[in-house]
Amino acid sequence: MRIGIIGAGALGGTFAALLARAGHEVEVTARGAGLEAIRSGGIRLTGGYGDAQARVAAAEVLSTRPELVLVCTKAQDAAAAIEANAVTIDGVPVVVVQNGLEGVDLAARILPDSSCMGLLSIIAANYTEPGAVRVTTTAASYLGRGDGPADAECTRVAAVLSSAVPVVAIGGFRGAQWTKLIVNMLNAVPAIVGRSVQEIVDDRRLRLVVAASMREAVRVGIARGVRFGRLQGLGDRRLRLFARAPLWAGQFLPWFMRVRMGGVPNLGSTQQSVRRGQPTEVDFLNGAVVREASVAGLGAPVNAALTALVHEVEATGAHIAVERVIAEVPG
Repeated sequence: MRIGIIGAGALGGTFAALLARAGHEVEVTARGAGLEAIRSGGIRLTGGYGDAQARVAAAEVLSTRPELVLVCTKAQDAAAAIEANAVTIDGVPVVVVQNGLEGVDLAARILPDSSCMGLLSIIAANYTEPGAVRVTTTAASYLGRGDGPADAECTRVAAVLSSAVPVVAIGGFRGAQWTKLIVNMLNAVPAIVGRSVQEIVDDRRLRLVVAASMREAVRVGIARGVRFGRLQGLGDRRLRLFARAPLWAGQFLPWFMRVRMGGVPNLGSTQQSVRRGQPTEVDFLNGAVVREASVAGLGAPVNAALTALVHEVEATGAHIAVERVIAEVPG
């Protein structure tokens, strides 16, 4: 199948290499050093899915009309990237591989003739250098849309992608997006202090900060009427119990995720953006919790504080001392 991948960073590069290895005809979009590296040497994938050197077509925008599109940009770049490719891809099925809550609706607005779906990926991958990606944690990904059961097209697209990497078509996708948002609360603190996710969770003081941000996000979701989807061992019942638990007991949730993550250092996508000097997705992660809380008539002081600290790191390029994080983030 001809598959276009918009954005060849950590996840886009992973999917591109694996789909090409499975025999699909893949074209990716990239810019700058990343584009030059892919054109000259392809995409080099190492880590959990084995080694692959994928020679794929690459351009700033897709040059040919694909049969399936994956949008793998950062959330803040999605609108511009989709609009730049709209003439070529409108009418083609589109899978948005993105953090946050808004990506599928955004794609559907820009591409009125496309059937748009979302993919929740739990794969952890580090963009080590232009054209090179290392997978640190393998996992199934989950594809769907809306609140109902998985439809026939989602099931078909999941089967296509599963030729390269495990993808499961699921119902109740919006609830699953919220569950993934809770998982993504692991991202902010590593970016703020400059440590791996595993190191953050191993530090009891920082583990409590992460647990507080997760608990606040779950409580906001409940206030918004969300029924959390089942994802990576988490589901509605477990998350609602977590929301009622005292913070000391709530530490089990980030610890549970850390155990599933394994021992290879995971930087988290937010920290990877900081290290490359690029804007992060924090406004679509912790910032999304703040916005949803406002709609529900609530505050979200933990996630508001973490959002502000990530923006400070973006602006200054300097990590923040653990003691300051603990002092400034409400517990």
